Amino acid sequence: MTAFVVVEIQIIDPENYEMVKKLTPPIVAQYGGKYLARGGETLTLEGQWNPKRLVIIEFDSMDQAKAWWNSNEYTPVKQMRQQFAITNMVLTEGNPIIY
Repeated sequence: MTAFVVVEIQIIDPENYEMVKKLTPPIVAQYGGKYLARGGETLTLEGQWNPKRLVIIEFDSMDQAKAWWNSNEYTPVKQMRQQFAITNMVLTEGNPIIY
């Protein structure tokens, strides 16, 4: 079943965070991930959640997403991101809706 990584990011060091933005996409792709949304405008339609930056990544499965998250390639980039941003991240299963 398809899995989605949903990330809310508040960048606290924009200059250094640029390296995270550069290094992450090739690693996501290496593990079969595909960006569905990355840092575009975010508008709250209901409730109190008002993320400054939102990223959504699609993987073919939870296992594939976990392999990316735990990979040797991503670990140093993850540690870098954690220094330069405050992040909330979830992994959820679900089938994409095809119209």
